[in-house]
Amino acid sequence: MAKKPNILIVYTGGTIGMIKDYKTNALKAFDFSQIVNKIPELEQLNCNIETISFEEPMDSSNMNTLYYKEIAETIEENYKKFDGFVILTGSDTMSYISSAISFMLENLQKPIIFTGSQLPIGDLRTDAKENLITSIEIACCQKNNKPIISEVCLYFEYKLYRANRTTKINAEQFEAFTSMNYPPLAESGVNLNFNQYYISKPSEIEKELVVRKELVNDIVVLKLFPGITKRVVQSILNIDDLKGVIIETYGAGNAPNELWFLELLKKAISKNIRIVNVTQCSGGSVVQGHYETSLILKEIGVISGKDITTESAVAKLMYLLNENLPLNEFTTYFEQSIRGEITNE
Repeated sequence: MAKKPNILIVYTGGTIGMIKDYKTNALKAFDFSQIVNKIPELEQLNCNIETISFEEPMDSSNMNTLYYKEIAETIEENYKKFDGFVILTGSDTMSYISSAISFMLENLQKPIIFTGSQLPIGDLRTDAKENLITSIEIACCQKNNKPIISEVCLYFEYKLYRANRTTKINAEQFEAFTSMNYPPLAESGVNLNFNQYYISKPSEIEKELVVRKELVNDIVVLKLFPGITKRVVQSILNIDDLKGVIIETYGAGNAPNELWFLELLKKAISKNIRIVNVTQCSGGSVVQGHYETSLILKEIGVISGKDITTESAVAKLMYLLNENLPLNEFTTYFEQSIRGEITNE
């Protein structure tokens, strides 16, 4: 008889962990050590559940790389004791956080499922229970004594996504997330159906988990718009100690071909600032050189983000900048898939 999987829930903060004090109507943090008492349905899951909570629940708007490190270290410290992890964070920055964790963990062979909710766990119409219960169920799922999922994922409103492919698209609907350039890994209905073809296949050889804890956050996201001025672009590219820039361009990676704009980019690249081209569109890909307005970007050393999301580009840039790679190597690594974040041709 197969042993029951051990699942660790890590609560960092966010709406999912709030319950309403019905006397005052104020929201207060939920004690996750009492989770089975509050959600007795969890008893039906064939697993052992333990919980760890951040000392101070963190609003997702206050998340930063120090907390990414704390999440990664919590997984590292408990990796051998547990078969799967469910990480609860606020949904507003969940795509950023989960993307970063996907890059920080190398040789991952166990499921890490991020989830949260739009309404607190104690609300009458909450989405928290379904998101949490199904996330735990997915973390438990095995085939031939091996986990079905062995990557960092995000589960929300009946769909399991590869975390570093997601974007939050709605602040009001329960269906808060989407993955425009990669299909869901699983869908929950009457049955829990896995799309095996799209799920990352772990190495057959058991490898030691490597945790990359150092991220470089001296970066900026520059969103282009018609009429953007030289002064604005210049001031951003001249930020002290700037190491990387993500430029959100138009369509398939197009940007102004005005001389002042290109000269500013060339100057920044000559100062070893890494510049990545990501599309503003929700779906689709940067194809540098498809139009004349992006051909010059490629020629001066701007890196193509291809079909990566901005959230994932931020995480990947922070991760790769710590490796101190020369521009040609940096470009090679950024433009290829490391954790399934980019579609390889």
